[in-house]
Amino acid sequence: RKALFLLLIISSQIIFSSCATIFTGSRQSVTIDSDVPDTRVEVGGMYQGTTPTSVRLKKGFTGETVVLKKEGYENKVIQPPTDFNPVSVLNLFNILFWAIDVATGAMMKYTPDYIEVKMEPIKDR
Repeated sequence: RKALFLLLIISSQIIFSSCATIFTGSRQSVTIDSDVPDTRVEVGGMYQGTTPTSVRLKKGFTGETVVLKKEGYENKVIQPPTDFNPVSVLNLFNILFWAIDVATGAMMKYTPDYIEVKMEPIKDR
């Protein structure tokens, strides 16, 4: 009976371990759009598509940097805002599982998950 109780406690800890990492993952889709159609979208220097497009961004406290490029317009560098992911609360008091969510970035989420960017034309000198 005591062993069954101990097994139940250990199983529940494993099931609820690093909840945000398990339930919401360490990446999130964010839609990037602009007021200028077909603007090039890059994340980490890698081409992701043209606006409007959905990109998978690694979660974290600062998030990833997105660059929008279009001929005749200034390059626009944005860092989509992140916010606390409430699913992390399911870790309860287990500091190890909180640490996993922090390390994977799953403790945070992008909000909003749709971002519209205003492009600025290059000014003639």
